[in-house]
Amino acid sequence: MERYRKIGLFLAVLLSVAGCTLPRGAALETEILAGADDPSADFAIYPVSKAFLPSVSQWPSTGGILPHNWIHNSGASRGTVIAAGDTLNLAIWDANDNSLLTGQGQRVVTMDNMRVSGNGTIFVPYIDAVRVAGLTPDGARRRVQSALEGTVPSAQVQLSLVEQGRQSSVDLVGGVGSPGSYPLLDRGYTVLSLLSVGGGVKDGINNPQLKLYRGGSTYQIGVDRLYASPSHDAVLRAGDKVVIDADRRYFLSLGATGSEAIIPFNRSRMTALDALAEIGGVDDARANLQGILVLREYPSSALRAGVRGPRQQRVVFTLDLTTADGLFSAKNFLIHHEDVVLGTESPVTAANTVASLVGKLFGLASTVAN
Repeated sequence: MERYRKIGLFLAVLLSVAGCTLPRGAALETEILAGADDPSADFAIYPVSKAFLPSVSQWPSTGGILPHNWIHNSGASRGTVIAAGDTLNLAIWDANDNSLLTGQGQRVVTMDNMRVSGNGTIFVPYIDAVRVAGLTPDGARRRVQSALEGTVPSAQVQLSLVEQGRQSSVDLVGGVGSPGSYPLLDRGYTVLSLLSVGGGVKDGINNPQLKLYRGGSTYQIGVDRLYASPSHDAVLRAGDKVVIDADRRYFLSLGATGSEAIIPFNRSRMTALDALAEIGGVDDARANLQGILVLREYPSSALRAGVRGPRQQRVVFTLDLTTADGLFSAKNFLIHHEDVVLGTESPVTAANTVASLVGKLFGLASTVAN
């Protein structure tokens, strides 16, 4: 009897020690979500479903990298456009013997290398400044001709664009084979045309992003989206600056996933299923497929009145990959910069581990008893 009492005591001690040191690869979903129902909880839980997706798509962005709008193709007609800083040649023909413009025996007055002023005008004798910026050379010729009709009705105007100035160019700053300043060849000159003459996007740039600086505004689009749709091939304006840069966004994968690492975005839109594919899925032997979590922290501005957003700044989205709705919803749920994708531990795995350990302990106790 004393022997069995000692064996029981031995097992109790071993189980106590095993319970304290039981190896854990990840937390259980219930552990992470514990306390969410408490009114004082500082985080909110949202199951990702078909019904929830339209709502979350209107919530603010997170992670400190704000999305920029993009300019769609304006469909501008092709043709060279005059801009401030361009150089023009102007010739005015007048066969009238009493012309105000020509002298005795002279039939034409030439004004070469006229620089278009900063306000887009050129000076023409007897009619003062004529605005020509934004017009094609033929449009500018007709405008000058029309302005002269009241003073020199018999005059005929010839106008040509000799050289485009600095303000009729765009800057391709970096991320391409040949960065530099390029002239706008016509009013339909697009972003893809610029990338083509600039040698294309350099190899090795992670998910390259095209940024367009125009005035005080910044526009951005993933190069993959630019290539995919002609409507994204925006028409450039004089003074635009274009930069190709790497995508700086990333997310973290933790727990019972295929990889615990910092994962850079390799596409413009990263969904939850895309993210799981990038990290090699989840650990089949450990992961709880009903407890894939996405942890996200929103700015305090997301909680302001009148703003569509979460109840709390800290949010846990739960994904159930064992249902059709859960899988389809994960396919459309977008991951944000700095999100944490966490694979929780399956309760069955923990139970199996304990059962296995208890079995080994009983075997050990039996050996001791013998």
